[in-house]
Amino acid sequence: MKKTIFLLLPFAGLLWVPLYNRHDPVLLGFPFFYWYQLAWVPVTSVLIWMAWKADRQS
Repeated sequence: MKKTIFLLLPFAGLLWVPLYNRHDPVLLGFPFFYWYQLAWVPVTSVLIWMAWKADRQS
C-alpha cells in the first residue's frame, strides 16, 4: 500500500492546476507554470523507481 503513495504524488501535484497556475517566479526565462511541470519529470522518475524498489523488497 505504501508504494502506491509514491505513484499518487505526481497526480496530486499536477492535477491540482490552481497550485501552479501563475507566471511568477520565473526560472531561466520560463514562467512557473512551465518549469513546475517540467520539474515533475525527474521527480516522477525517482518516485517510480522508489515504488519499484519497495515492491521488489516485499
